Amino acid sequence: MFHLDEYVGIPIDHPASFRKYLLERLITKTGISRYHFLDCEQDPQSAMERVGREVTRAPVDVAFVGIGENAHLAFNDPPANFDTDQPYLTVTLDVPCRRQQVGEGWFASIEDVPSLAVSMSVRQIVKSLEILCIVPDERKAQAVKASVEGDVLPMTPASILQTHPNATLYLDRDSAALLAPSVRGEILQSPTA
Repeated sequence: MFHLDEYVGIPIDHPASFRKYLLERLITKTGISRYHFLDCEQDPQSAMERVGREVTRAPVDVAFVGIGENAHLAFNDPPANFDTDQPYLTVTLDVPCRRQQVGEGWFASIEDVPSLAVSMSVRQIVKSLEILCIVPDERKAQAVKASVEGDVLPMTPASILQTHPNATLYLDRDSAALLAPSVRGEILQSPTA
């Protein structure tokens, strides 16, 4: 299991640590024994290099991703770098992304949200054999619309999923609310939507 992204400077015991989240909600519950965390608390560059070497050894079977309120993919905020071959990169989190983290309750204020993170690059994500993208909540409806119906552009990072031959998007009614009726009808045909 490979870690998609992590804040720079956040310890593993911080409530917003993705390492903590993955350990508590996935790894310990499933018994996953081989995982590669991005420990970006002290030396993000070393973490990127170490995990980057591992993730490029073989194709990733499936990537589990979401779409941010600003259409970010992992922490690739707009404008995302669609060209780099680096598996991981340091990214600057934009204000909408940082506001989202506060809105989700991970931080008390925008000033508390780190401005830097390490993220799996867009090109590394799309190298996965399959991508499952799960996007609930109405606050992501505009980003979903832009990612699904708009052009593939770095200003809409998740739009890159349109180019993947085996990407599946899971939406709830609220996140699908702004899609064109024909697209929305196709998506909402599932009885579980």
